[in-house]
Amino acid sequence: MKKNLVVLTGAGISAESGLKTFRDSDGLWMGYNVYEVATPEGYKKNPKLVLDFYNMRRREVAAAQPNAAHKGIADLQNHYNVTVITQNIDDLHERAGSKNVLHLHGEIFKMRGEKDRNTLYEITRDINVGDLAPDQTQFRPHVVWFNEPVPMIEKASIIMSEADIFILAGTSLQVYPAAGLIDYLPADVPKYIIDIHPPYLQPHHNFYVIKKSATEGIAELLNILTS
Repeated sequence: MKKNLVVLTGAGISAESGLKTFRDSDGLWMGYNVYEVATPEGYKKNPKLVLDFYNMRRREVAAAQPNAAHKGIADLQNHYNVTVITQNIDDLHERAGSKNVLHLHGEIFKMRGEKDRNTLYEITRDINVGDLAPDQTQFRPHVVWFNEPVPMIEKASIIMSEADIFILAGTSLQVYPAAGLIDYLPADVPKYIIDIHPPYLQPHHNFYVIKKSATEGIAELLNILTS
């Protein structure tokens, strides 16, 4: 039986595919104030701005390609029972071949009505003001904004608790509740972190640190885990 290998990824893994990280040091995201385009309050204030912002992001994701890190993680499926938990809303893990991907913060190519969180629809074009779901509420991106609950966090915590091996790649662990997931890991499992600037972790987490980019780090880790 294959061991359970769990990978938690963040924006850094998609940055090498040309997708900008979620939040830069100046508090802006692609020139926009994060709280204007990624909160329920911002959406209520200016829904057109928010919809247009995610329409633009969706086109950028569609034009991007999976990089060697995405593909390396998919290759691990030949040796392990791999589950990817990602904070990213892009589909690059899936396009690289990963079969079991849990999106903590939603998916850019799906939408839902404003009230019904559970019924999702594939997006085939831009979402515009006036595009209504079957329940007659405005369609919005299936994205978890700041100040919204993270519906998949409980499922993710269970997956983490059942890991035999764990990899952390491309995330600063500054966004909660996702950052708290590492506390669900069994104490004795091998843990690896891949990041040029790895986040500080408590010593008891016992991470083996690879201070490299996601593509270089995953390549190194492939040699460790598949040799």
